[in-house]
Amino acid sequence: MTRPPTGAAPDYLTGLNPEQLAAVLHEGGNLLILAGAGSGNKAAAEMKERACRIEPACERANLRTFHSFGAWLLRRNADLAGVDKNFTIYDDDDSTSLMRAALPNLNRPEAARLAHAVARAKDYHLTPDSPELGSMFKSFHDFRRCYADYERRLRATGNVDFGDLIAMPTRLLETEQALRDRLHSRFRVILVDEYQDSNVAQFRLLKALAGPDSYVCVVGDDDQSIYRFRGAEVQNIINFPEIFPNTATIRLERNYRSYQSILNLASSVVAQNQGRLGKTLKAERSGGRKPELAVLMDGNEEASYCIRLIDKHVRSGGSFSDIAILYRTNAQSLAFEKAFPPAGIPYRLVGALRFYEREEVKDLLAFLALLANRRDEIAFRRVVNKPSRGIGDTSVDLIAEEAFAGDGNFIAAAAGASLKTAKARAGLSAFIALLDGMAGQLTPQAAAEPADQAAGQTNAPAGSGLARLVEYCAKESGLLDYHKNQDEIAGSQKTANIDELINAASDYPATITGLTDFLEAVELDRAMSSGELHAEAVTLITMHNTKGLEFPMVVVTGMEQGLFPRDNEEGEDLEEQRRLLYVALTRAKDELYLTYCRRRLFRGRILDCLPSRFLAEIPGKLLDTTGGKLDLSVSAAMGKWRKGMKVYHDDHGSGYIVQVSSAGEGGVCVMVRFETGRSLQFFPKYTSKLEVLKNDDF
Repeated sequence: MTRPPTGAAPDYLTGLNPEQLAAVLHEGGNLLILAGAGSGNKAAAEMKERACRIEPACERANLRTFHSFGAWLLRRNADLAGVDKNFTIYDDDDSTSLMRAALPNLNRPEAARLAHAVARAKDYHLTPDSPELGSMFKSFHDFRRCYADYERRLRATGNVDFGDLIAMPTRLLETEQALRDRLHSRFRVILVDEYQDSNVAQFRLLKALAGPDSYVCVVGDDDQSIYRFRGAEVQNIINFPEIFPNTATIRLERNYRSYQSILNLASSVVAQNQGRLGKTLKAERSGGRKPELAVLMDGNEEASYCIRLIDKHVRSGGSFSDIAILYRTNAQSLAFEKAFPPAGIPYRLVGALRFYEREEVKDLLAFLALLANRRDEIAFRRVVNKPSRGIGDTSVDLIAEEAFAGDGNFIAAAAGASLKTAKARAGLSAFIALLDGMAGQLTPQAAAEPADQAAGQTNAPAGSGLARLVEYCAKESGLLDYHKNQDEIAGSQKTANIDELINAASDYPATITGLTDFLEAVELDRAMSSGELHAEAVTLITMHNTKGLEFPMVVVTGMEQGLFPRDNEEGEDLEEQRRLLYVALTRAKDELYLTYCRRRLFRGRILDCLPSRFLAEIPGKLLDTTGGKLDLSVSAAMGKWRKGMKVYHDDHGSGYIVQVSSAGEGGVCVMVRFETGRSLQFFPKYTSKLEVLKNDDF
C-alpha cells in the first residue's frame, strides 16, 4: 500500500478523527482496532471506496465472510479436501435429516439437538476424536459415536455443512504445506471486522491463513461480544496481541451517537467485568438528560409506562420510529403486542414472529381450540400427532372421513376409528385421554364462583384460572418437552413463550366460557396486529438483535433479578450479560429509560421480584429514579455470594456454593454443598455463620 505524503491528510481522508486516521495510515506490525460503541461515522460505510482511492489494486481484494471464504477455498481444492467440487452446503434442517439417517432411532427433535451439538463442536474446532468432546457435551449419551456416525454419513455424500466451511479449510492449511505457502503468498494483508464475534474455529483459520510476513488487522469491541451461545469467543480479541506478535492497539473512543450521560451509565456496567481490554467512551455531542429508571408495580404498568413515554414523545413532534423497546427474551414482547394496538401505537417486531404466530404458541392454542370445538379440523390435524404418537397421515385422513360422515366431531370419530397398527391405536387412545384430562381441568359453569367468572382477575390465587389448564396441556401433551429439547437456545426461548401464554390465560376463569373468551381475545389480538408493517412504528426487539442499531429513544425493560441476569448466570456467562446490557444501553442516542417491576406473572402465578444485580452495580448519581424508592441491598448481595465460591460454616465445615437465587423478603438464598456430602440452603440475611473463604484457606 502506498502511504500518502506527510502533512495535511488528502481529501479522501477528510472527516476522520486522529485515531481513525492513525488506524488507516498504520504500517509495520499487526494492528488491533478497539472500536467502541458508536465510534464509527459515515467514513466507515465508505471504507472500500476510500481504500480503492488510496490504492486502485484494492478493487481486486477478496471481500468475504469467513464461511464464504471457506467455501471459496474448498471448491478450488475439492480433491485435496475429499469433497465434490460441486458440493451442496447443508443447512440446519439438512443436518437434522442427515443425523436421522445416520441414527434412525432418533426422533426429529432428538436429531435436531444432536445436529446442533455437532455444529457447536465444529465451532470449537473439535472432531469426534478430540479429548475435550466428552466433557463439553456430557449431557448427550455417547456423543462421540453419534458425531462420528454423522461425519461418516456426511463425507459419503460429498457435501458439507456450515461447520465444515471453517473446519475443513483450516485442516487443509494446517496439514498441506504447499497450499499454505501458496495462500500465504497471495494474502499478505488480512483485515477482519467484528472480530469479537469470531469463534475458536475461525480463529484457527485466521491463524493458519496468516503467514510470517502477513499484515493482520482486526477490528472489534470486546465489550460488545454477546454471541457466546453461538460459539463466539471473546478471548480471541482479548488475546490477539499475545497470539499475533508486534501488535499495535488503537482505541476508537470518540462516540458520535450518544450523550455522555448515557455513556457513563453503560461504562459503569461493563467496567465490572474482569475479562476486557478497557476503553473510555467520550461523547462528541454535548448536553443530554440523565437516564431514568422507572420502578413499576407489574408488567401491565410497565406497558402503560412505555405508552406514556411514546405518547409524550410523539406529541412533542417526535416519530414512532424514533423509539425502541428492548427486552431480554422474545416472550416479553406479548405485553406490548397486546397493549399498543388499542392505544393506537403502531409497532414492528424485529427478529421474531409475532407472539401468537410462534410455533409453540400455535400448537398449544390448537389444543385449546379443539377442546372448545371438537369439530375444528385444522386444530385436530395440527396436534393429533404432535409430538409424534405414531398416527400417520393415512390414519388422520381416515378419521377425517369418519368425522365428515357423521356430525363433524373429530374426537368422537377418533374414538371409533379402526386404525391398522397397534402403535397408531395406542397413540390415538393417549390423545383422546389427554383431551379428556384437559376437560377435567375446567370447572362446570354452574359451579364457578361469581368472582371467577370475569376476565382480568390478575390477583386470583396462585395457579387458578385458565392458566392451570394451559400448563396442564403443555406438560401432559409433551409439547413442553418437545419444544424445550430442540436445542439449548431455541428451547429456552420456546419455553419462555409457553410460560407467557400461561400468564395470558391467567386472566380468564377455568370454565368453557373462559376458554372461548380467551381464544376470542387471542384472535382479536391477532387481527389488530396483523396489518401491514408500518415504516412509522415503534420497534420491539430483543437486546441481542439491537447490535449495530441506534435509536433516539430506548427503553430497556425487565431489569429484574432472575430475568436479567438469570440467577444461575455466573462467571463468563454473567460477564456476557453485562456486555449485553452495555450493548442495549449504547443503542440510545438522546433518551434512555430502564424499567424494573416489583412483580411478574410466571406460569399464571404472581411472583415478587428483586431489582437486577446490575442496578446495584450502577452508581446512583448516574440514574434518576421515579416511581418509588429502590432497595438494592439484596441485589448487591447477589454479587457477594457466587456459584463456585468456597465457604465455611461453624456447624457444617467447608463447602462450596452450587446455587444463588433471590428469595423475596428473605434476601438471597445460598445453596451449599459441604465436604460431608450434605447440601443445605442458607439465608445470609439471617445468619452470620456462613463465611467466604480465600482459596488458600480451603
